[in-house]
Amino acid sequence: MFDLIKKSLGLGPAPDLSTLVKQGAQIIDVRSRDEFRGGHVPGSMNIPLQNMESHLSEIRKDRPVITCCASGMRSASAKRMLQNAGFTEVHNGGGWQSLKGRL
Repeated sequence: MFDLIKKSLGLGPAPDLSTLVKQGAQIIDVRSRDEFRGGHVPGSMNIPLQNMESHLSEIRKDRPVITCCASGMRSASAKRMLQNAGFTEVHNGGGWQSLKGRL
């Protein structure tokens, strides 16, 4: 029971995002189109945070989702938005440059 509570609060060991990507996780970059054009994680999809709600159908619910942005703030908001929309496995990857280095 305690493990379930920890998981629901996002506590506990951080998931291995590299393994999740190898297993088919989707990377959603929530920065603006211009920011995305300036550099991004290869294979990531750009859906700016302000457009997220109208593009939820483009994201598969049956695969893990990793959100990223410039620093981790917008990606945290995107994570909450996706969870509220029924996505069950969503991870905040933080800043895209850091995420790229971990993959």
